[in-house]
Amino acid sequence: MAEQNRPLAGVIWMIVTGLNFVAVTAIVKHVGSDVPAAQGAFLRYLLGLVFLLPMIRPILAARLTSRQLKLFAGRGLAHTLGVILWFYAMMRIPLADVTAMNYLSPVYVTLGAALLLKEPLPPRRLAAVVAALVGAVIILRPGFREIDPGHIAMLATALLFATGYLIAKQLSGEVSAAVVVGMLSITVTIGLAPFAWAVWVPVSLENLGWLFLVACFATAGHYSMTLAFTAAPLTVTQPVTFLQLIWAVLLGAVVFSEAVDGWVVLGGAVIMGSVSFITWREARAKAQITPAAPQTKG
Repeated sequence: MAEQNRPLAGVIWMIVTGLNFVAVTAIVKHVGSDVPAAQGAFLRYLLGLVFLLPMIRPILAARLTSRQLKLFAGRGLAHTLGVILWFYAMMRIPLADVTAMNYLSPVYVTLGAALLLKEPLPPRRLAAVVAALVGAVIILRPGFREIDPGHIAMLATALLFATGYLIAKQLSGEVSAAVVVGMLSITVTIGLAPFAWAVWVPVSLENLGWLFLVACFATAGHYSMTLAFTAAPLTVTQPVTFLQLIWAVLLGAVVFSEAVDGWVVLGGAVIMGSVSFITWREARAKAQITPAAPQTKG
């Protein structure tokens, strides 16, 4: 693996990643209620299967065991439900709220790793988790404003995506990244099909074009994120993701006439700060247990 010693390149690629993902949210918001959430999510993944072609050979060569197939199926189910809820939230609440609450996913991953995988959760990391949950309360402000079903959907979305990440973490040491990514696309497309069928409505060519663009931007975002991780450590690239919230606020205000909510920005900043601290602590822990170069496995 190449040395992660190009921080400027890492930051630039992470900025590109953020722009791609904000484009995804903006297009889904634009399509809006023209296409039901489950159907829109299914079409996005179905149209995105064209990007799966290079991954077919590695998947067939992996000779997956029944245990691995069950794990992939479980991850696909979690991601399927998460994607439906994310599309639903996009139709209900402002872009900034969706973006800010999406930052909770790494926090759930940290909690899940401690509870399910028995990974350590030192006091300072636990304090960061609590701070992130306080950030979520700042965004939601229960008792001070009406909590939309879209907000509840985003809480569940972050939890479901975190579940998928924890399963992927188990599989990443057994199969290649291409297999992990490819199997996710296949299982989610299959998982979304019955939900989409249940609510199917005619779709215009224009909306099909928009949903294909969602697939393009999402694929480009994952690719540029991989380049960012290759160029620089997470401690450098993770804080840059906060720019996504700034862009979401601006886009929501300028394009969709959404009011700028300072509490959402503040809550998002608290969550992002907590996630950055957790990332830094994990990087420190890995540095302390990494063996000397001659002992490191290739």
